[in-house]
Amino acid sequence: MPARERFEHWRELLGKSRASEVTSAHADDFQVEARHLELGSATLLKTSFPSARFRRTAGMARRSDPGVYHLTLLLGGAMALTHGTGPAKMFRPGDLHIVDSAQPFDLRAFGAGGAGRGGPGVEAVGVDLPASMLSLPEHRLRGILGRGFSGREGMGAVLSEFLVSLDRQAAALGLDEAARLGTVVADLVTAWLTRELDCEAAAPDHARQRATMESIRAFIRRNLHDPDLSPPVIAAAHHLSVSYLHRLFAQQSHGETVAAWIRAQRLERARRDLADPALRTMPIHMVAVRWGIPSASDFSRSFRAAYGLSPREHRNCAPAARAAP
Repeated sequence: MPARERFEHWRELLGKSRASEVTSAHADDFQVEARHLELGSATLLKTSFPSARFRRTAGMARRSDPGVYHLTLLLGGAMALTHGTGPAKMFRPGDLHIVDSAQPFDLRAFGAGGAGRGGPGVEAVGVDLPASMLSLPEHRLRGILGRGFSGREGMGAVLSEFLVSLDRQAAALGLDEAARLGTVVADLVTAWLTRELDCEAAAPDHARQRATMESIRAFIRRNLHDPDLSPPVIAAAHHLSVSYLHRLFAQQSHGETVAAWIRAQRLERARRDLADPALRTMPIHMVAVRWGIPSASDFSRSFRAAYGLSPREHRNCAPAARAAP
C-alpha cells in the first residue's frame, strides 16, 4: 500500500468500532501494523503505530453512541488520556484503561522515541465490548472510566495475559471459537472491574468462575518448571479446596483433569523446545527437566503417547531442526 494511503486505511479500520478524530504528524509516511478479530459481539484490535492523537468530541458522542466500552492494554510507548471532564491521566506499558463511547475523550499516544520521532513506537491491544456484555450497572463503572490500572499483577495480569495470548492465536481461531472467547473476555473484564471496584459480589457466578479458572491456568503456565506443581499447591495458591479445584476444572475444561492439563502443557513446551534450532545442543533429558519432568523414561513414554514419536525422533524430523546449520 502506498505510504500516503496507510494512515487513511488505518483510520477507517479504527472508525468501525472507535469513531474519533485521528491525527498524526507522521500521516504522510505512516508505518503501522494492525490485526482485527471479531469475537462475536466483541472486537479485538492489536495495533502498533507512530505517535498520534484521538479525539472523540461531545458532538460525536451525542450523534452516534454505539453503547460500547473500549478497553486498552498498552504494550509499548506512552499515553495521556482526558476522559469526559476529568483530569488527564498518564499510562505506561502494562497499564489498562477503559473509556465509554458515550463520553468525549482526548487520547494522545507517544512512541517510545517521543512524539517528535517517526516509526512505530506505540503498541497496544484493545477490546471493544458492548455494555450489554458487562454484568455491571452503569453507575458502578463511572468511577473507573478513564483511570489507569496495572495489568502486571492480580486479576489485571490474568486479563492482560489472556488478551495477549488471544491476539497471538487469532489466525488459528474458527468463527465459533472466536465467538465463545468473546464471552470469556467479557467475563474476565467483569471480574477485573469488580475487583478494582471492590464489589466482587456484584459479578455473576459464571464470570467469577471463568476468571478464577483463567487465574489458575496462568498460575500453572508460570510454574510448569516446578516438578512439585500439583493440585494441592494450586488450590492453596488460590485459597480453594482441592475438591473445588477439581470440580471447577472439570466444568471449565470439558472434563479434563488438572493433572492432565499440566502434563499436556509441559509436553507442548518440550515439543517446541525440541524443534528449536537454538536449543539443538541441549540434552533431551534437560529439556524435560526444564519443564518440570525429571524422569527421562516418564518423559519419553508420555511424549510418544501424545505425539506418536519419541522426543529424539521429533527433534530429528522437525522442520526447524532440518533448517538448522
